[in-house]
Amino acid sequence: MDQRKIFVGIDPGLDGALALIHADGRVEFYDTPTVRLGKKRDYDLPGMSLILQRLDDLDTCTGKTFAGLERVHSMPGQGVASMFSFGGGFRAWEMGLVCHGIPYELVTPQRWKKAIMHGQPKDKDASRVVACRLFPAAAGELNLKRHHGRSDALLIAEYVRRVHAGPVDGHSGF
Repeated sequence: MDQRKIFVGIDPGLDGALALIHADGRVEFYDTPTVRLGKKRDYDLPGMSLILQRLDDLDTCTGKTFAGLERVHSMPGQGVASMFSFGGGFRAWEMGLVCHGIPYELVTPQRWKKAIMHGQPKDKDASRVVACRLFPAAAGELNLKRHHGRSDALLIAEYVRRVHAGPVDGHSGF
């Protein structure tokens, strides 16, 4: 399998992020761009497109970028407005991937968490702990509770890396 790819993980929430794992193991984060509309935040679509353009620039038409987008669903207790916004963010990221020609797969939270966080709690703090353990050089960018979107995005990227590239640098595949 090709191990020179750049693997991308996307947590599509308003507090989500996009994480890249470069072929040399470097990690890069982009928090989901948002704008204030009165008292509410919304997705900054041009900002999201600029991030995906960055992936285009990194890829330079070599086809070496592959993304995993977390497939979100409604959960009990979430309001209609928040689910509408969350679903809109998911579709915005998906459309951006399509428009920028970035191949991707949809990954459910249950699937990536079962594979990457085996034996760990599945909460937001646990994903930060696992991400720091797997990528200690990125720990400084994951140290706050609000960085759970970065952690989730990084673990989604690691999931698709393992599925599509196999074992690399001591990290086991599945």
